[in-house]
Amino acid sequence: MRTRAALFIFLVSALTAAQEHPAVTAQPNTVYVAADGKFDTNPDTALVQFNISAQEDNSRAAYDRASKQAEQLREILRANGIDPKSAEIGYFSIQPVYDYRQAKPKLTAYRVTANVSLKLKDFSKIAPIVQQLSETDITGDQSIAYTLENMDAAKAKAVEDAYRRARESAAALAQAAGRTLGELSYASVDTSENVHPVPRMQAMAQIATANAPAPTEEFSPQKVTVTAHVNVVFSLK
Repeated sequence: MRTRAALFIFLVSALTAAQEHPAVTAQPNTVYVAADGKFDTNPDTALVQFNISAQEDNSRAAYDRASKQAEQLREILRANGIDPKSAEIGYFSIQPVYDYRQAKPKLTAYRVTANVSLKLKDFSKIAPIVQQLSETDITGDQSIAYTLENMDAAKAKAVEDAYRRARESAAALAQAAGRTLGELSYASVDTSENVHPVPRMQAMAQIATANAPAPTEEFSPQKVTVTAHVNVVFSLK
């Protein structure tokens, strides 16, 4: 996205810093500086994903079993104070299963599969939900990833850091040349976020004994790093 302000300040935001930086034509009595900045912050959202999967001899039986599993999931969410409506279905499918070991494929079963994702702000709910899911026949595939939803505020902090570094460098250069740093006349900004997904399988739950701590107990989610690159031009007095 590119906007142009009255002072000819260009702001370019992108998801990656790999974009080409704009070419800047040097003007007399100006100083051009490029600088990088960053902002580290804790993730604010945990994304729990899992599949509901049921296979039976006929499609009706497979559908009924998947429905039962879905009700188990809703009960688990309610038991942890979560509205089942907050869980989202990514896809739902009913597929025939064939045996291809013979010359002519033979229909042997039907499989119902649904992908469910749940966003949690309260990280303390992760362990009990994952543990309770592991104790049912709902699914064998679970993963957890941490992310940052309030990305705009983090990007702003990274841009502030990059601009501060750029201005300090420009001021030092102006002083070394016996000049005074003037107003900002041009700026471009590239921002990118480095969100570290943290996949965690079913074994991460407290499965061994009721009193055993989870393998991730007392560990913190990896921080999210947002970086910014700025190109700025200041006038010289």
